[in-house]
Amino acid sequence: MDKKPLDPKDALIAQQFDLLNTMTRNNLRRMGADFWGDAAPGASNTTETPESAGVGPVQQSPETQEEELPPPESMEDLQKELDGYIGLEVVKKEVRSLIDLVKVHKMRRENDLPEPDLSLHMVFTGNPGTGKTTIARLMSRIYRSLGILSKGQLVETDRSGLVAGYVGQTALKTSKVIEKAMGGVLFIDEAYTLSGKGESDFGQEAIDTLLKAMEDHRDDLIVIVAGYDELMGRFIHSNPGLESRFNRFLHFDDYTTDELLSMFKMRCDKGKYTLSEEAEEAAKRRLEAENGPTFANGRGVRNLFERVLVRQAGRLASQEGVTKEQLMEIRPEDFEEA
Repeated sequence: MDKKPLDPKDALIAQQFDLLNTMTRNNLRRMGADFWGDAAPGASNTTETPESAGVGPVQQSPETQEEELPPPESMEDLQKELDGYIGLEVVKKEVRSLIDLVKVHKMRRENDLPEPDLSLHMVFTGNPGTGKTTIARLMSRIYRSLGILSKGQLVETDRSGLVAGYVGQTALKTSKVIEKAMGGVLFIDEAYTLSGKGESDFGQEAIDTLLKAMEDHRDDLIVIVAGYDELMGRFIHSNPGLESRFNRFLHFDDYTTDELLSMFKMRCDKGKYTLSEEAEEAAKRRLEAENGPTFANGRGVRNLFERVLVRQAGRLASQEGVTKEQLMEIRPEDFEEA
């Protein structure tokens, strides 16, 4: 039986109710995005329109679309990249041992032999700029190549990315970061800041959520926590759950002056800058002078390189007829005020 059509007044009221309903949904989504800094958990990024509120198809969020992954990289190429890093000799040795361990573990699985418990979660300790993030990113690619991880991406975060300001919200915020890292490596810098803030702090909620995810998703999630040696030691040993899951420690030594100089020269080569013997000596003297407790290793080299370029630009900008060779040349005086 056909429905009786609404009179114009009732039709207008119904249309207004539909519009109000749609606006309310959109406002709730925006509030979630404002709070979480992204789409609210479980909500699509797509704003609903009056048309999509009906029977028409709703646009799919980019986050829900299947991402086509590139093929895994070859282990030979990844090991060459590892060997090409400046310094880090102790770390390189440990990484090679870990690769061998994982390979044999995988062989035992393929031959139906018992597999000993193998925890691949790690603690990276050392000063800033010593290559911890670089090695974490490489490890994620290595584990994908070995078939341990399904995606091999690295998700970097810290306390601010995990801890919220209200009861119950930290677990949701941490879970969202974990979900993004699934299939890859979750790298938490300065992880010790999650504990020791007092009873009213929500860092412990983040730790509890993290530990549960590490247990529930042990086959497709690796967590690496990083920070200063002493502080990270205290952090891991402050919680039995952390202590049982993080039993691999990699220490990253500070770089020597010669290693820092090699990094500086590598930046010059990459940017097509030239160093005379005198300029190289000036670079070494400057690095020796600055290489102290406050010098941030690789980051310090990058900062010095950028300051040298500013000094070179100040020297060349007022000159007429600057040649290509002069644009490439870094001179000893460029280090004097850098």
